Amino acid sequence: MAGALIGLLFVAISVASDRLAREEDGAQVHRIRASAALTAFTNALAVSLFALVPGHKIGWAAVSVSAGGLAFVVAALLSLVRLGLLRGGQVRWSTVRDAVFLFSLAGVFVIQLVEAILIVTSSSNPGAVDTIAILVIVCFLVGISRAWELVGGPSFGIAHEVTALVRGHGNEPADEDAPASASDKL
Repeated sequence: MAGALIGLLFVAISVASDRLAREEDGAQVHRIRASAALTAFTNALAVSLFALVPGHKIGWAAVSVSAGGLAFVVAALLSLVRLGLLRGGQVRWSTVRDAVFLFSLAGVFVIQLVEAILIVTSSSNPGAVDTIAILVIVCFLVGISRAWELVGGPSFGIAHEVTALVRGHGNEPADEDAPASASDKL
C-alpha cells in the first residue's frame, strides 16, 4: 500500500511540477510539502516492510527512519527560517500552519524514536510495537494529506469555512425582490 501511495505522490509531484520548479518563497513551501509527504510515506513503507521480515524486530528500522524524519524536519524548519518566513515581520497564516505541521511531524518522529529504542533495548515490548504501528498509520494519513495539498485539492476545513462565513456575512448581495428600507433609499 505504501508503495502505491508513493507512486501516486510521484504523479502528484509531476502534476504540480510547475509550482515546485519556481524560484520563489511559495515554491519552497510546496517543495517542503512534497518532501514531507515523501518522508512520511518512506517512514511508513520502511517500517512496514521490515515488520514483514520473519524474526526481525522493527526497532532498528524505526530508529533509522525516525532519525531521518527528524533530520528532514530540522532542514525544513531551517529552510523556512532562511527564507524569512518564520522571522519577524508579517508571518502568513499558511506559513504558521506549515511550521505547526512540521513540529507535529517532529513529535511523531520523536515518539517513534523513543518507542523504537524501547524495542531495541528490551526483547519484548508489545506496547511499543503497537505505538509504532499506530504511528505508521499516522504517517500514511500525513502523506496522503500533504499529497492532496500538493496537487491543489479542495480544502473544506472547518476553520476555513467559518472564517469565510464570517467575512462574507457583511458582503451578502441585497435581495432585489425585497422592499427597500428608508436607509437604502438615501
